[in-house]
Amino acid sequence: MRRAAAFLALLLCLYWTRAQGESGGATGNDITQTEIQSEILGVKSTSDQTNISPDIWAELKELRDMAIEHSVELRNSKSKMEKLEQENTAIQARLTASEYKNAVLEARMNASENEVVKLKIESADMMARLKISEHVMEELKRENTDLLHRVTSVEDKNKVLEARMNASENEVEELKRQNADMMARLKISEHVMEELKRENTDLLHRVTSVEDKNKVLEARMNTSENEVEELKIESADMMARLKISENEVEELKRQNADQPKVAFSIGLTDSGLIGPFNTDITLKFSKVITNIGQAYSPSTGLFTAPVRGAYYFSFTTLDRRSSAYRNIYIYHNDKRMLLSYNYSANANESVSNSLVLQLEKGDVVYLVLPAGYSVYDDSGDITTFNGFLLFPL
Repeated sequence: MRRAAAFLALLLCLYWTRAQGESGGATGNDITQTEIQSEILGVKSTSDQTNISPDIWAELKELRDMAIEHSVELRNSKSKMEKLEQENTAIQARLTASEYKNAVLEARMNASENEVVKLKIESADMMARLKISEHVMEELKRENTDLLHRVTSVEDKNKVLEARMNASENEVEELKRQNADMMARLKISEHVMEELKRENTDLLHRVTSVEDKNKVLEARMNTSENEVEELKIESADMMARLKISENEVEELKRQNADQPKVAFSIGLTDSGLIGPFNTDITLKFSKVITNIGQAYSPSTGLFTAPVRGAYYFSFTTLDRRSSAYRNIYIYHNDKRMLLSYNYSANANESVSNSLVLQLEKGDVVYLVLPAGYSVYDDSGDITTFNGFLLFPL
């Protein structure tokens, strides 16, 4: 009898606690606080009449408090799970953004790792609390079963309490359904936690891959920068050498422009045999083939150096006589520089010679036919005098 009254008081407390937690107060369809209190007093009075001990009453209050705490903890668990889902969504966004923001990658990665550690701790705590809740629920089930047996024995003695007992049983069934729903939701939350762990592991691999790629790109960038610097140095060196070459070319162009153009090639005559004479004569080559710079004078037979430099001269002569001596001189100013001499046993033999002379501006060079000798030329230009400036000095 005492245990039935205690069970009834426990059910009334649970009913009142649930009504206050879900609706925040009394409604027209629920039992009012005053009625509940009066029922509790009635139960207490009945318990006094049935000699319920204070220990049973204290046990009922403790059971009520435990049931309230269990409900609050389950609500907190739901709130925490929602918070964890939001935090993991934020971690997903931050880690996705970290692929494009490498500058803040390390800080966000540390934050993600801290969140994962926190989730592990909270998950372990929830598992422990869930085990405690399951243990409490099993204890309540066992006690409820015992109380049901005891209430059955007093159903005939308390018809008024029967309706309330039915309501209490319905409330208990509702609590069972709620607990089952909470268990299912908790399993779903655990599954979500595992999925989040896998996603965090995948994100960690992706971040590591991005870091490795950045290291490779940085190494390639450093190599490219070094090559660019080397190319810049080579380009600067080539530019300097090009400028030097351009300066040299310009200098050569100036020297070439300043250098006088001197070259001549002259035939002697179309008259045939010239000489012999009683005195030495200057041969006047009158047939101008080339006379660049006009340094040779056909009227005087003299080549006059226009600038100081090195000059090249050559000549070829022919005498058509047989068994005769041939002789020709080349003079630099008044000084005889070269003598070409031979004896021809047959006709139509030629004599050729050449030399290089260093001349001062205004110096003259010419060919002299000695006394007693002759030379031959005709339209075939057999006898010629040639010269040109090698380079100025």
